[in-house]
Amino acid sequence: MKYLARLSLRYWFAWLVLFYMVWLLLIFQGNNLALALENWSMALAMALGSYAAGSTPMGGGTVGFPVLVLVFDMPASLGRDFSFAVQSIGMVSASLFIFCRRQQLAWAMLRGAFLGALLATPTGILLFAPLIPELWVKLSFAVLWGSFGIFHLYRLSEITDCEHKGDPQCPTDFRVGLLLGAFAGFCVVAVTGVGIDMLIYAALVLLSRVDLKVAIPTSVVIMAFCSVLGVLVKSLAGDWQPGVFGNWLAAAPVVALGAPLGVFVVSLIGRKPTLLIVAFLCVVQLVWTCISEGEALSGYGGSLVLLALLLCLAGFEWLRALGLRREKSRQVSGDSQNLASECGSSKADSVLIQGLK
Repeated sequence: MKYLARLSLRYWFAWLVLFYMVWLLLIFQGNNLALALENWSMALAMALGSYAAGSTPMGGGTVGFPVLVLVFDMPASLGRDFSFAVQSIGMVSASLFIFCRRQQLAWAMLRGAFLGALLATPTGILLFAPLIPELWVKLSFAVLWGSFGIFHLYRLSEITDCEHKGDPQCPTDFRVGLLLGAFAGFCVVAVTGVGIDMLIYAALVLLSRVDLKVAIPTSVVIMAFCSVLGVLVKSLAGDWQPGVFGNWLAAAPVVALGAPLGVFVVSLIGRKPTLLIVAFLCVVQLVWTCISEGEALSGYGGSLVLLALLLCLAGFEWLRALGLRREKSRQVSGDSQNLASECGSSKADSVLIQGLK
């Protein structure tokens, strides 16, 4: 099996050769070298972002978005479009690397998320995202990822202790993936360019109690899918924000290697240190956003952000409570090592359905 895994990496190397050939063609045939060099700082930022994309449930846009919006003071819509563009290289490269290494994925929830995102993301990009003001896009990103970082800082030990591998045929996980894929695709990915990876990861580790070694690669693959979908929709609609191409030219050759590197390195050093660092950065960008938008958040604005943050944390805790009840149901049935039995248990499904209601 190890020999086959190594052998299959030739497909990933073939992808890299093809990508760099196309990139070099764009640079020299299109006379875009000066444009790429002009945006060298984004390449530097995405060196960290791409590593986080491959080693955590956070897409490369999780770094690219705040760098463009907070550091360079660009429109939030540019941060969203850049997230689609850069992740269509970095996350796809990491996903191919994951497939070539035969890493286990939570296929039941992943299939549901594919279907839900496929149906909802294009509609969200075309119809919902244009209605959201720039400030709301920025705050939505800050609150969502800030709450995710805070939750990891105080629940990390429990999250890293999950050992369940998941069941590829579990109908409950498929339904949860379908609902989350549709919701995240329409309301989150369409607006910020990221987010479905985090929600699917949260459902896997909190609700299904799945091992991080399975949950994180699964989140990488679904984000790659949504990023490519976003690029296709944006390209067909001709609705790219100015400045995306230059930043993409600078960052793409970095993320093509950086995201797979994150997948590989984290298998050697463990995920806990990386998750702690990225969780801290998520909290920092939340604080930074609130400070930079201090005037807009005066009065009721600050209270609304705090309320949204608490609601997100409550949602994570709700998923965790359902997951603990589900895990307890498996233990009571005497089959805690086999999710297939749990999926066929009317008692376990009834507990989850009642919680979702």
